[in-house]
Amino acid sequence: MKFQIQMIGYLFLVLSLVHCIFPKYFDWKNDLRNVSLINRELMYVHTFFIGVTVFLMGLICILAPDDLLYTSLGKKISFGFGIFWFLRLLIQFFGYSSTLWKGKGFETVVHVIFSIFWTYTTILFFAMSLLD
Repeated sequence: MKFQIQMIGYLFLVLSLVHCIFPKYFDWKNDLRNVSLINRELMYVHTFFIGVTVFLMGLICILAPDDLLYTSLGKKISFGFGIFWFLRLLIQFFGYSSTLWKGKGFETVVHVIFSIFWTYTTILFFAMSLLD
């Protein structure tokens, strides 16, 4: 299980860095031009902090897998990570409209891959929190 935790950690690092390309990829400069300054800045700031949070989760998984697996605090952190990724999984289906991906090749593949990834991370972290 230690290997799985560390691999998830490396995937989290990659995922966190992907957040850096969101503004350009989604053309926020043009798309957010007509929203208020606070809403525009919220998009940038919240995306930054989600990226940082995922990066830090990745570091914890890479640098402290034994602590996550075998200590009381680690089990609590794992449980918290499980809640975080479970909520992200729910958002995948109930927070985004299916019109964003249905019938679109690339978007459907991304939706399926991330649905599997969020499910796997949820199960992994909840399982880790329950191990003796």
